[in-house]
Amino acid sequence: MRRVRYDSNGGPDVLRLEDAPVPDPGPGELLVRSEAIGVTLPAVRKVREGTAPAHLGGEIAGTVVAVGSQVTGFAAGDRVTGLCFADAYADLALLAEPFATRIPEHASAVDAVALVRSGLVARGALRAARPHPGESVLVTAAASGVGHLALQLARLDGAARVVAATGSAAKAGFLRGLGADAVVTYDAADWGKPVDVVLDGVGGALLTPAVAALAPNGRLVAFSSGGGTLQAYDLLVGAKSVIGFQMALIARNEPELYARWCAELWELHRTGLLRTAVHAEVPLEEAARAHRFIESRANLGKVVLVTS
Repeated sequence: MRRVRYDSNGGPDVLRLEDAPVPDPGPGELLVRSEAIGVTLPAVRKVREGTAPAHLGGEIAGTVVAVGSQVTGFAAGDRVTGLCFADAYADLALLAEPFATRIPEHASAVDAVALVRSGLVARGALRAARPHPGESVLVTAAASGVGHLALQLARLDGAARVVAATGSAAKAGFLRGLGADAVVTYDAADWGKPVDVVLDGVGGALLTPAVAALAPNGRLVAFSSGGGTLQAYDLLVGAKSVIGFQMALIARNEPELYARWCAELWELHRTGLLRTAVHAEVPLEEAARAHRFIESRANLGKVVLVTS
């Protein structure tokens, strides 16, 4: 089978295609023939900034071809999607059963990669903020795979005002088309009227202006891999809160909630209330091009690798 790997850290050009043996599913694992693979910002950062080469993870969607021992909910022939933590950029990949969910008949593999994992993160980050109907929500990285779904879910959850924050004013039309009431750029001196909730998918230096955008008693939910630090005084003034969110903890520890959120996302997608945007479908062998889309922050929605 084909697999994308890299031997040293650097830009997208360090990625290479190689022949690799087909992995055997271990206990609790599914072997999936992938049709679509989501490119995530954490994977792109690992290639560029990691201390050593790592196995690239990402969302995958395809058909189960074999199952390991202790798998009880899936069988060969099932169409599934989920987060693969290692060697996701491949024709065949291993998926742990707790992270797997079925793809309904109305959806394609590309739909699944664009919707499920990104949608789960968006849904979970919103729920972690505990918003009240009528509150306002600001989403950073609003044009990203997670961000463009979070904008829509915030509105569906009853937000009175939804603000999209982005690095480029050229994305404003796309974001307003998804329901954003206002669009602000990161370099603006003023992000407008303070908001009750910030969903932050960027981190780093952006944390400070994001906290500053909060109204008194506002909550920021951090779900990015970008790190960053804050001064405690910035939180004390206005009694603001910062909450960390990680989807993997929900998948491992709250499987019923995980399944319920998946079902909600699929129903919203089926009815057209939640729209997925796919910026590009890129052949697996051109993974470097997919990473360039993410690094340049040019993408409007999800970037997806396809195997055929």
